Amino acid sequence: MGSPTPALKPERTAAVADPAVVTWAEAGVSRTAQWRSANGRPAPTRVEVVTDSLTADDANRVASQGIAMLWHGDFHNARQILNALDRRVGAGKKIAGTPAEKFYRHRQSASHRARILGLLLIPLDPGPVVPLRRAPDIREAAAEAYGDIGESSVVSLQELVGAIGAHEWRRKGVYVDALQDRIHPHYGTFFPTRSEYVDLVAAAPLPSDTLAFDVGTGTGVLAAVLARRGVHRVVATDNEPRAVACAAENFRNLGVEDRAEAVLTDMFPPGRAPLIVCNPPWIPATPHSSLDNAVYDPGSRMLFRFLNEVPDHLEPGGEAWLVLSDLAEHLGLRTRDDLLAAIEAAGLKVAERLDTKPTHPKASDRDDPLFEARAAEVTSLWRLVRR
Repeated sequence: MGSPTPALKPERTAAVADPAVVTWAEAGVSRTAQWRSANGRPAPTRVEVVTDSLTADDANRVASQGIAMLWHGDFHNARQILNALDRRVGAGKKIAGTPAEKFYRHRQSASHRARILGLLLIPLDPGPVVPLRRAPDIREAAAEAYGDIGESSVVSLQELVGAIGAHEWRRKGVYVDALQDRIHPHYGTFFPTRSEYVDLVAAAPLPSDTLAFDVGTGTGVLAAVLARRGVHRVVATDNEPRAVACAAENFRNLGVEDRAEAVLTDMFPPGRAPLIVCNPPWIPATPHSSLDNAVYDPGSRMLFRFLNEVPDHLEPGGEAWLVLSDLAEHLGLRTRDDLLAAIEAAGLKVAERLDTKPTHPKASDRDDPLFEARAAEVTSLWRLVRR
């Protein structure tokens, strides 16, 4: 087991702190280590060393002042402090107001929670290993989240816990009824915990079995469903390298790599197709981290861009399948008229709309601050054709 402190490095003398470096004082000596965040969180500017003597109330008080805490103690004790801190931050009053006001207050609360919990830090030694008592083997999980770590580093314990959980999801996989098989999500790639939108793609009548584009593929689940349905060639695109690698691996695991190809590109691949599928982020709001990008789309930019550009990529007589929840409408963040106007402005019309109700637990959880909107939510597959 290594030292509980990242290795000492020379002090920096630049007037502006390096945003990728964490600095703290220990025994009167200034120390630094590389800051790592898979979610794009900035490095904390104020850091204090804490040990097992820290109480949850003390942690809450320190974090509320914006001070990060670098843990030098037992790993399991750090996890307990994190859980206790979460209970304190998560406790609050019922959210009142309009659906949109509830949504934004809920987002503010979630952002505050993430900021506070992100201030409990853990050192990493090269390997990487956590140089703390009773620390688990995090090498595979850390490699999947952060890549190679060849120098002493500091990470958020909350983020590292998330990386460990994501590694387990990747190892075990997520069973998808429509595939009768498992999808293995990579860290940072949105995966199908909600099955209704996948089931819609599995059931809609195919306009052609020659070629399909899956725009914004993520894990590749929709592309894999199309390939399993008999589409001879599916080009799955994403602008995130993690997603492209994830989709390609899933295609190999599912035995559809001869039909499905993952391509790194922004939106559409070259050429035209008789079927183009897109499941864009459903909520027109600003993401707070890189992991939010699969859910939140400021101003519905991807949605409207897809509608505006898809006619140029459709073969004559082809269909664009837009898979979209109406949750944003129930939250007052986008109207149905906005969506219909965008469809019409793109020179498209609705050939058919297939609807389904969500089955995820939040749709029936009355304690969820957005329960009313979630209970009314409908997920639809819009079959769009040129006017």
